[in-house]
Amino acid sequence: MLELTDFRPVTLGDREAFARHYQQYPPVHSDNTFTNMVCWSRYAQYQYAFCAGSLVIQITLEGKTGLRDPIGPLDPELLEQVIGLAARLPNPRPFYILNPPTAAWIRENRPDWPLHPDRNVSEYVYARSDLEQLPGKKFLAIRKQVNRFHHRFESSVEPIGSPNLHEVEAFLHRWCLWKNCDAEPLLAGERDAAFFAIEHFEQLGLSGLAIRVDGQMAAMAIYEPIGHDTALVHFEKALPDFEGIYKAINTETARHLPPSCVYVNRASDMGVAGLREAKTRYHPHHMIDAWFIQLPQ
Repeated sequence: MLELTDFRPVTLGDREAFARHYQQYPPVHSDNTFTNMVCWSRYAQYQYAFCAGSLVIQITLEGKTGLRDPIGPLDPELLEQVIGLAARLPNPRPFYILNPPTAAWIRENRPDWPLHPDRNVSEYVYARSDLEQLPGKKFLAIRKQVNRFHHRFESSVEPIGSPNLHEVEAFLHRWCLWKNCDAEPLLAGERDAAFFAIEHFEQLGLSGLAIRVDGQMAAMAIYEPIGHDTALVHFEKALPDFEGIYKAINTETARHLPPSCVYVNRASDMGVAGLREAKTRYHPHHMIDAWFIQLPQ
Protein backbone atom coordinates (compact mmCIF):
# COMPACT_ATOMS: atom_id res chain seq x y z
CA MET A 1 0.00 0.00 0.00
CA LEU A 2 1.53 3.29 -1.12
CA GLU A 3 1.85 5.99 1.55
CA LEU A 4 3.12 9.56 1.48
CA THR A 5 6.02 8.47 3.69
CA ASP A 6 7.25 6.19 0.87
CA PHE A 7 8.37 9.15 -1.24
CA ARG A 8 11.97 10.37 -1.23
CA PRO A 9 13.68 13.34 -2.93
CA VAL A 10 14.95 13.02 -6.48
CA THR A 11 18.75 13.38 -6.48
CA LEU A 12 21.47 13.10 -9.07
CA GLY A 13 22.34 9.66 -7.70
CA ASP A 14 18.94 8.36 -8.81
CA ARG A 15 19.68 8.79 -12.51
CA GLU A 16 20.37 5.12 -13.24
CA ALA A 17 17.18 3.95 -11.51
CA PHE A 18 15.13 6.39 -13.57
CA ALA A 19 17.00 5.47 -16.76
CA ARG A 20 16.25 1.76 -16.28
CA HIS A 21 12.56 2.44 -15.72
CA TYR A 22 12.31 4.90 -18.61
CA GLN A 23 13.84 2.41 -21.03
CA GLN A 24 10.59 0.48 -20.78
CA TYR A 25 8.22 3.33 -19.95
CA PRO A 26 9.65 6.52 -21.51
CA PRO A 27 8.12 9.76 -20.25
CA VAL A 28 6.04 11.80 -22.68
CA HIS A 29 5.75 15.11 -20.83
CA SER A 30 8.98 16.99 -20.10
CA ASP A 31 8.08 17.52 -16.46
CA ASN A 32 8.40 13.77 -15.88
CA THR A 33 11.96 13.62 -17.20
CA PHE A 34 14.74 13.01 -14.71
CA THR A 35 16.74 15.98 -16.02
CA ASN A 36 13.84 18.35 -15.43
CA MET A 37 13.21 17.11 -11.90
CA VAL A 38 16.80 17.16 -10.70
CA CYS A 39 17.67 20.49 -12.35
CA TRP A 40 14.60 22.34 -11.03
CA SER A 41 14.88 20.90 -7.51
CA ARG A 42 15.57 24.30 -5.90
CA TYR A 43 12.39 25.78 -7.37
CA ALA A 44 10.11 22.73 -7.10
CA GLN A 45 10.73 19.85 -4.73
CA TYR A 46 10.33 16.54 -6.55
CA GLN A 47 9.98 13.22 -4.77
CA TYR A 48 9.34 9.74 -6.11
CA ALA A 49 8.34 6.21 -5.15
CA PHE A 50 8.43 2.94 -7.05
CA CYS A 51 5.31 0.86 -6.48
CA ALA A 52 3.85 -2.16 -8.31
CA GLY A 53 6.29 -1.73 -11.20
CA SER A 54 5.41 1.94 -11.68
CA LEU A 55 7.04 5.25 -10.84
CA VAL A 56 4.95 7.81 -8.97
CA ILE A 57 6.04 11.46 -8.84
CA GLN A 58 5.21 13.96 -6.12
CA ILE A 59 5.91 17.67 -6.53
CA THR A 60 5.77 20.54 -4.06
CA LEU A 61 5.57 23.96 -5.72
CA GLU A 62 4.90 27.23 -3.95
CA GLY A 63 4.05 25.30 -0.79
CA LYS A 64 1.44 23.08 -2.45
CA THR A 65 2.06 19.35 -2.84
CA GLY A 66 0.50 17.25 -5.57
CA LEU A 67 0.80 13.84 -7.19
CA ARG A 68 0.89 12.62 -10.79
CA ASP A 69 -0.46 9.58 -12.51
CA PRO A 70 1.89 6.57 -12.31
CA ILE A 71 4.44 5.98 -15.07
CA GLY A 72 4.36 2.30 -15.93
CA PRO A 73 1.82 -0.39 -16.82
CA LEU A 74 -1.75 0.84 -16.48
CA ASP A 75 -2.82 -0.39 -13.04
CA PRO A 76 -6.31 0.71 -11.92
CA GLU A 77 -5.64 -0.38 -8.33
CA LEU A 78 -2.47 1.70 -8.08
CA LEU A 79 -4.22 4.63 -9.73
CA GLU A 80 -6.94 4.44 -7.06
CA GLN A 81 -4.25 4.45 -4.35
CA VAL A 82 -2.50 7.50 -5.76
CA ILE A 83 -5.74 9.43 -6.17
CA GLY A 84 -6.65 8.47 -2.59
CA LEU A 85 -3.36 9.94 -1.40
CA ALA A 86 -3.91 13.07 -3.48
CA ALA A 87 -7.33 13.59 -1.89
CA ARG A 88 -5.58 14.00 1.48
CA LEU A 89 -3.43 16.88 0.25
CA PRO A 90 -4.47 20.53 0.92
CA ASN A 91 -4.23 21.50 -2.73
CA PRO A 92 -7.10 22.55 -5.05
CA ARG A 93 -5.39 20.62 -7.87
CA PRO A 94 -3.75 17.70 -6.07
CA PHE A 95 -3.62 15.22 -8.96
CA TYR A 96 -2.26 15.80 -12.47
CA ILE A 97 -2.30 13.44 -15.43
CA LEU A 98 0.60 13.77 -17.86
CA ASN A 99 0.23 10.42 -19.65
CA PRO A 100 -2.45 10.24 -22.41
CA PRO A 101 -3.24 6.51 -21.85
CA THR A 102 -4.19 7.27 -18.24
CA ALA A 103 -6.54 10.03 -19.37
CA ALA A 104 -8.14 7.73 -21.95
CA TRP A 105 -8.68 5.01 -19.33
CA ILE A 106 -10.27 7.45 -16.87
CA ARG A 107 -12.64 8.81 -19.52
CA GLU A 108 -13.82 5.30 -20.36
CA ASN A 109 -13.90 3.75 -16.91
CA ARG A 110 -14.24 6.50 -14.30
CA PRO A 111 -16.49 9.31 -15.52
CA ASP A 112 -16.91 10.26 -11.85
CA TRP A 113 -13.34 11.61 -12.07
CA PRO A 114 -13.91 14.54 -14.46
CA LEU A 115 -10.75 15.62 -16.29
CA HIS A 116 -9.99 19.33 -16.52
CA PRO A 117 -7.46 20.33 -19.20
CA ASP A 118 -4.66 22.70 -18.18
CA ARG A 119 -3.60 24.55 -21.32
CA ASN A 120 -0.77 26.29 -19.46
CA VAL A 121 0.97 22.95 -18.82
CA SER A 122 0.31 21.37 -22.23
CA GLU A 123 3.45 21.04 -24.34
CA TYR A 124 4.24 21.95 -27.92
CA VAL A 125 5.70 19.25 -30.15
CA TYR A 126 6.95 20.18 -33.63
CA ALA A 127 7.98 18.23 -36.68
CA ARG A 128 11.76 18.47 -36.69
CA SER A 129 11.69 19.00 -40.49
CA ASP A 130 9.48 22.09 -40.05
CA LEU A 131 11.88 23.72 -37.60
CA GLU A 132 14.86 22.82 -39.75
CA GLN A 133 13.53 23.81 -43.18
CA LEU A 134 10.85 26.43 -42.33
CA PRO A 135 8.89 25.38 -45.43
CA GLY A 136 6.12 27.19 -47.28
CA LYS A 137 4.18 30.39 -46.73
CA LYS A 138 3.28 29.71 -43.11
CA PHE A 139 6.95 30.01 -42.13
CA LEU A 140 7.76 32.90 -44.47
CA ALA A 141 8.07 35.57 -41.75
CA ILE A 142 10.33 33.37 -39.58
CA ARG A 143 12.43 32.39 -42.58
CA LYS A 144 12.99 36.06 -43.40
CA GLN A 145 14.12 36.79 -39.83
CA VAL A 146 16.61 33.91 -39.89
CA ASN A 147 17.98 35.03 -43.26
CA ARG A 148 18.24 38.61 -42.01
CA PHE A 149 20.19 37.45 -38.95
CA HIS A 150 22.71 35.55 -41.08
CA HIS A 151 23.02 38.49 -43.48
CA ARG A 152 23.63 41.08 -40.75
CA PHE A 153 25.87 39.16 -38.35
CA GLU A 154 29.02 37.10 -38.72
CA SER A 155 28.09 33.95 -36.80
CA SER A 156 29.26 30.39 -36.23
CA VAL A 157 27.70 27.30 -34.66
CA GLU A 158 29.39 24.82 -32.33
CA PRO A 159 28.39 21.96 -30.04
CA ILE A 160 28.35 22.51 -26.29
CA GLY A 161 30.76 20.30 -24.37
CA SER A 162 33.56 20.31 -21.82
CA PRO A 163 35.81 22.72 -23.83
CA ASN A 164 33.26 25.55 -23.77
CA LEU A 165 30.99 24.91 -20.77
CA HIS A 166 32.71 27.73 -18.87
CA GLU A 167 31.74 30.11 -21.69
CA VAL A 168 28.15 28.87 -21.55
CA GLU A 169 28.11 29.73 -17.84
CA ALA A 170 29.47 33.21 -18.56
CA PHE A 171 26.86 33.67 -21.30
CA LEU A 172 24.08 32.63 -18.91
CA HIS A 173 25.31 35.17 -16.34
CA ARG A 174 25.05 37.90 -19.00
CA TRP A 175 21.59 36.73 -19.98
CA CYS A 176 20.40 36.81 -16.36
CA LEU A 177 21.74 40.33 -15.85
CA TRP A 178 19.74 41.44 -18.87
CA LYS A 179 16.56 39.64 -17.68
CA ASN A 180 17.09 40.61 -14.01
CA CYS A 181 16.46 37.02 -12.95
CA ASP A 182 16.51 37.81 -9.23
CA ALA A 183 13.38 39.94 -9.58
CA GLU A 184 11.18 37.04 -10.72
CA PRO A 185 11.05 33.69 -8.85
CA LEU A 186 10.38 31.67 -11.99
CA LEU A 187 13.31 33.23 -13.84
CA ALA A 188 15.53 32.70 -10.81
CA GLY A 189 14.42 29.07 -10.73
CA GLU A 190 15.15 28.67 -14.42
CA ARG A 191 18.59 30.24 -13.94
CA ASP A 192 19.41 27.80 -11.14
CA ALA A 193 18.12 24.89 -13.22
CA ALA A 194 20.22 25.89 -16.22
CA PHE A 195 23.37 26.28 -14.12
CA PHE A 196 22.78 22.84 -12.61
CA ALA A 197 22.40 21.38 -16.11
CA ILE A 198 25.67 23.01 -17.19
CA GLU A 199 27.52 21.89 -14.06
CA HIS A 200 26.36 18.28 -14.54
CA PHE A 201 26.17 18.37 -18.34
CA GLU A 202 27.98 15.09 -19.01
CA GLN A 203 26.52 13.24 -16.01
CA LEU A 204 23.02 14.02 -17.28
CA GLY A 205 23.85 12.91 -20.82
CA LEU A 206 22.86 16.27 -22.28
CA SER A 207 23.67 17.76 -25.66
CA GLY A 208 23.76 21.38 -26.69
CA LEU A 209 24.46 23.94 -29.35
CA ALA A 210 25.84 27.48 -29.21
CA ILE A 211 25.92 30.36 -31.67
CA ARG A 212 28.78 32.84 -31.61
CA VAL A 213 28.50 36.31 -33.07
CA ASP A 214 31.82 38.02 -33.77
CA GLY A 215 33.45 35.32 -31.64
CA GLN A 216 31.26 35.91 -28.58
CA MET A 217 28.77 33.32 -27.40
CA ALA A 218 25.35 34.85 -28.02
CA ALA A 219 22.85 31.97 -27.90
CA MET A 220 22.62 28.43 -26.60
CA ALA A 221 20.26 25.46 -26.49
CA ILE A 222 20.46 22.40 -24.22
CA TYR A 223 18.51 19.28 -25.12
CA GLU A 224 18.28 15.50 -24.82
CA PRO A 225 16.31 12.63 -26.38
CA ILE A 226 12.95 11.79 -24.84
CA GLY A 227 11.32 8.57 -25.93
CA HIS A 228 12.40 6.97 -29.19
CA ASP A 229 11.83 9.71 -31.75
CA THR A 230 11.76 13.07 -29.96
CA ALA A 231 14.28 15.63 -28.72
CA LEU A 232 13.35 17.73 -25.70
CA VAL A 233 14.75 21.26 -25.55
CA HIS A 234 15.28 22.04 -21.86
CA PHE A 235 16.82 25.50 -22.20
CA GLU A 236 17.12 27.98 -25.05
CA LYS A 237 18.55 31.44 -24.41
CA ALA A 238 19.90 34.29 -26.52
CA LEU A 239 21.15 37.83 -25.97
CA PRO A 240 18.93 40.70 -27.14
CA ASP A 241 21.60 42.45 -29.21
CA PHE A 242 21.13 40.34 -32.34
CA GLU A 243 17.73 40.47 -34.01
CA GLY A 244 16.58 37.06 -35.17
CA ILE A 245 19.03 35.06 -33.08
CA TYR A 246 16.30 33.16 -31.20
CA LYS A 247 14.91 32.03 -34.55
CA ALA A 248 18.42 31.07 -35.64
CA ILE A 249 19.23 28.92 -32.59
CA ASN A 250 15.87 27.19 -32.96
CA THR A 251 16.58 26.31 -36.58
CA GLU A 252 20.20 25.31 -35.98
CA THR A 253 19.21 23.03 -33.11
CA ALA A 254 16.78 21.17 -35.38
CA ARG A 255 19.49 20.84 -38.04
CA HIS A 256 21.99 19.33 -35.63
CA LEU A 257 19.72 16.74 -33.99
CA PRO A 258 20.41 13.06 -34.72
CA PRO A 259 18.34 11.50 -37.53
CA SER A 260 16.28 9.47 -35.04
CA CYS A 261 14.66 12.68 -33.76
CA VAL A 262 11.52 13.13 -35.84
CA TYR A 263 9.90 15.54 -33.38
CA VAL A 264 11.04 18.35 -31.09
CA ASN A 265 9.30 18.97 -27.77
CA ARG A 266 9.68 22.61 -26.79
CA ALA A 267 7.78 22.38 -23.50
CA SER A 268 4.82 24.51 -22.39
CA ASP A 269 4.15 28.23 -22.51
CA MET A 270 3.31 28.41 -18.75
CA GLY A 271 0.37 30.64 -19.62
CA VAL A 272 2.62 33.52 -20.71
CA ALA A 273 0.79 35.29 -23.53
CA GLY A 274 3.86 36.33 -25.51
CA LEU A 275 5.41 32.89 -25.19
CA ARG A 276 2.16 31.24 -26.30
CA GLU A 277 2.04 33.45 -29.37
CA ALA A 278 5.67 32.65 -30.23
CA LYS A 279 5.23 28.90 -29.82
CA THR A 280 2.00 28.86 -31.80
CA ARG A 281 3.66 30.77 -34.64
CA TYR A 282 5.86 27.72 -35.28
CA HIS A 283 2.78 25.56 -36.02
CA PRO A 284 3.15 22.58 -33.66
CA HIS A 285 2.61 19.12 -35.08
CA HIS A 286 0.68 18.17 -31.95
CA MET A 287 0.28 19.03 -28.29
CA ILE A 288 0.96 16.88 -25.24
CA ASP A 289 -2.07 17.68 -23.14
CA ALA A 290 -2.18 17.80 -19.37
CA TRP A 291 -5.22 17.36 -17.13
CA PHE A 292 -6.03 17.66 -13.45
CA ILE A 293 -8.73 16.18 -11.26
CA GLN A 294 -10.31 18.25 -8.51
CA LEU A 295 -10.95 15.99 -5.53
CA PRO A 296 -13.15 16.53 -2.47
CA GLN A 297 -10.98 17.45 0.50
